[in-house]
Amino acid sequence: MTSRRCQSKIAGRCSAVAAGFLAWALGLACAMGTAAAQPQAPWRHGMIEAKSDAGFFWMVDQGFADKQSIKLDIVQFKTDIIALQALLAGEIDSFDGGPVGSIIAASRGGDLKIIGCPWPGLPYGIFVRGQVQALADLKGKTFAISAPSANPAVVARAMLEQAGVPAATVNFANLGSDLDRFKAVVAGVADAAIVSNEYLPIAEKQGVKMLVAAKDALPDYVRECVMSTGKNLAARHDDAVRFMAALITGFRHAVAHRDDAVRLTRQITGIKPDDPRPEFVYDNALRTQAVDPEYSLPVAKLAWMADQLVKDGTLKQRFDIARAVESDIRAAAFTRIGGVGAK
Repeated sequence: MTSRRCQSKIAGRCSAVAAGFLAWALGLACAMGTAAAQPQAPWRHGMIEAKSDAGFFWMVDQGFADKQSIKLDIVQFKTDIIALQALLAGEIDSFDGGPVGSIIAASRGGDLKIIGCPWPGLPYGIFVRGQVQALADLKGKTFAISAPSANPAVVARAMLEQAGVPAATVNFANLGSDLDRFKAVVAGVADAAIVSNEYLPIAEKQGVKMLVAAKDALPDYVRECVMSTGKNLAARHDDAVRFMAALITGFRHAVAHRDDAVRLTRQITGIKPDDPRPEFVYDNALRTQAVDPEYSLPVAKLAWMADQLVKDGTLKQRFDIARAVESDIRAAAFTRIGGVGAK
């Protein structure tokens, strides 16, 4: 009798334990099922407002992100400084723009990382109205730039200084995007502007000319890189690798397929069929080897840029560019897609 009672009690306890375990297991399964059902967080990537080179940069969104199983949201910004602010605020995961602002922020302790540079060549030029014949003629004149620390503005000041024209002798005006700045010169609101060379095919008809090409004046200046933060790259490492793999494969496709890239440019920007700029930008970029579909990290050129910021007084002391460069994401991306990229 006593034995049977003990067995009964033990069985009851075992049943209670088994029931508790079952409830825990079911709860865990439900939690795992809920987590599995959660949609993938998108990778939010910032770009400067689309223009005649859009086919290169937006190609990543033409199925290449999907192939790498990364959900991509592209956000457009007026300038790379606004994009940089959005990155530091955690509103985006990366952005494509001039590296100058990121170098400055990193030198001041900001968590900025340059992970690849698809467009090392400078496409900018200083466009002027007919009465301006030399950079020296810009003393006392109105010069349209973007935000003071954005890539175009820094390039403009460097070109003037190199020509012996102190930046302090020029009246700089922050007049927005390339198109805004070009229109300002055409309308006579500004005497000069730093804008993309995409306006060369239409400049003469507008009474405007390109006085100096930036690529000739500053051959070591890097135009475009992709920036993120160390914190974000660590927290979303796999997503970052997938994103970089998508960028590389998309850009490679654009370089190898002119018609696709030009068609996408017109689709994204709404540029009319009779406007020659998309074809001009595409052909010029490849002819001058301005683009790099391997997203290399030109560390020596980035270091040179940092040194120039010391020379013009933007940085108070020399900055070790290695602190702002992250090569592991790119290396892992090449492992993912196969092959080894150029350094």
